[in-house]
Amino acid sequence: MDDTQNEKTTKSSAEDHVIESDDELNYKKIHDEFPDTFEGFGYKFNEFGQLRHITTGESFEFNVKKDDQAYNQKRYEALGELDANADEPTTFIFHSDDAFTNEKIVILIHGSGVVRAGQWARRLIINDSLNSGTQLPYIKRAKGLGYGVIVLNTNDNRRIVRDGFRRIRGSDTPENHANYVWKNIIIPKTAAKYIAIVAHSYGGIVTVNMCRSFPESFQKRVFAIAFTDSPHSLVNQGLSQPVIEWFRKVARNWVFSNLPLDTFLSTEDSYEVECVSAGTQRHDLTSWMSFASVYEFIDSRYRKTLSGNEL
Repeated sequence: MDDTQNEKTTKSSAEDHVIESDDELNYKKIHDEFPDTFEGFGYKFNEFGQLRHITTGESFEFNVKKDDQAYNQKRYEALGELDANADEPTTFIFHSDDAFTNEKIVILIHGSGVVRAGQWARRLIINDSLNSGTQLPYIKRAKGLGYGVIVLNTNDNRRIVRDGFRRIRGSDTPENHANYVWKNIIIPKTAAKYIAIVAHSYGGIVTVNMCRSFPESFQKRVFAIAFTDSPHSLVNQGLSQPVIEWFRKVARNWVFSNLPLDTFLSTEDSYEVECVSAGTQRHDLTSWMSFASVYEFIDSRYRKTLSGNEL
């Protein structure tokens, strides 16, 4: 896709990051405290693919410190994030060459269903064009404006194996895929101080969940969120009032409507982001029809962020 590269969600080259929120400091603390191999924990996988203690052959023991549940949980999480075995299913994301070094990046998140990384709608790809159905125009525009790009692959959740399906660890659901990328790639490996997100349809729910999971680093680094016909709910997804107010400041939702592009659409929900018309009555076309407006919004938010003028 364009000149972007693949990135396995289970292994990536490291880059120094420049912003340290509570989320980032917790990540570093956990990974500095524990080994970085299964053998370091005293475990290995046997011939049946089962994790067993090297000496005793017993299965994983959670309560190694009976009076310290916080330590036991951190140890468990650190073990769970180790790189996949050679025979374990993995997935990938796309990223531009400068995604880990650029101070500003755009993250693209598709909707639910059969679409994969780089696609908005297969129906449009087949029946209309690559421009309307893929994320290529978004990638090219972002790179033209000097942004690095990261493309998520939230629907790639399982692999066919001999006896059925096997879930991909860290990517077994769209929400877990995005959270894995944020925790293991965005936080520790990117230098971006300014992150814009474009999320279509269910990708909006994924985005809100990502903020709920990593509120400190997410709000510190994300300056703009462009939803395209997202069905998310800030209240029902459990966000606090301060976080909801933050969303209302940085986000906008282009929804399907018979009104002209960017027409403000009144809403009875005072706990939601601003909604405007995408200039189309078709859900699958909202990302393409709002393309120019989305980048105008991102540019406006970027300039306001740099100037400190959030009014």
